[in-house]
Amino acid sequence: MTSTPEQFAHDTRAQDISGGERERVQWIGYLFIAAFGLPFLIFNIMPVIFGFYVAFTEWSIFGAPEFVGTQNFQEIWSDPWAWQAFRNVFWYALCVVPSVTVLATLFALYVNRGYPAAGVARTLFFSPNVVSATVIGLVWVWMLDTQFGLANHYLGLIGIGPIPWLTSVDWSLYGVAIASVWWDLGLAFVLILAALQDIPKELIEASRMDGAGPLNRLRFVILPELRPVLSMVVTLQLIATLRIFSQIFMMTGGGPAGSSASPIHYIYSTAITRNMYGYASALAIILFVLILLITVVQRFVFREVKQ
Repeated sequence: MTSTPEQFAHDTRAQDISGGERERVQWIGYLFIAAFGLPFLIFNIMPVIFGFYVAFTEWSIFGAPEFVGTQNFQEIWSDPWAWQAFRNVFWYALCVVPSVTVLATLFALYVNRGYPAAGVARTLFFSPNVVSATVIGLVWVWMLDTQFGLANHYLGLIGIGPIPWLTSVDWSLYGVAIASVWWDLGLAFVLILAALQDIPKELIEASRMDGAGPLNRLRFVILPELRPVLSMVVTLQLIATLRIFSQIFMMTGGGPAGSSASPIHYIYSTAITRNMYGYASALAIILFVLILLITVVQRFVFREVKQ
């Protein structure tokens, strides 16, 4: 059917109008994105790029950065304090990540089963997570005090201690780890509990009817269903532990003798106290690459296990 001139003109105007509307919608979308994108670019991406540049310079914030190539990275390789900070954070991760994952899973199973006081337990398990790291540090400094702390008081009742949780080279890292487990437990607990509640009840009932006991249901039904969320919890905890700063700053200051220092704390002291911003930036890049590698490997391992 041949279009008349009037129909052709009407269709052309409709296309122009719809095209203009699409163009306006696109610009509005860009404006909405810019409200988040520009601050993210200015305060997140650009500092990272600038930090990569500063890592290859010698700069004390005064004057212009002086390019020194890979000198900062070579000095880190022979810096015993940097090595100790990275060793500390690995031991810290070995303490915190499994503890948080296992305890959060047990607490989530307890609440999900509806055992006595499950409602109160839900609040108690999550409540530490809403408190700031500064408050957590101050509370646990008092709790772990060698002479007047509650931990040593109750350990003394059973003939143990007193333990110098925060003042001993051998114990300081574990004292910080205890506080971090208590603080980080809430988020992992909520994530695992939500995943437990998403498991189909029919699946649990079918396994029960097939004769599977509680342990077999946990091993062959519940844990496989929890694998994705457990992978996420482990990933988040690994990143959090490798980036730990606030608890160490508030509880031990990295001491005694650097026994509880973390890479972030060492970066802070290097940059703020010693004004070695190029060296601190090189440390930050190494930590960034390390976190990236560990996260990728961990995700790959969990994916392979699932397959």
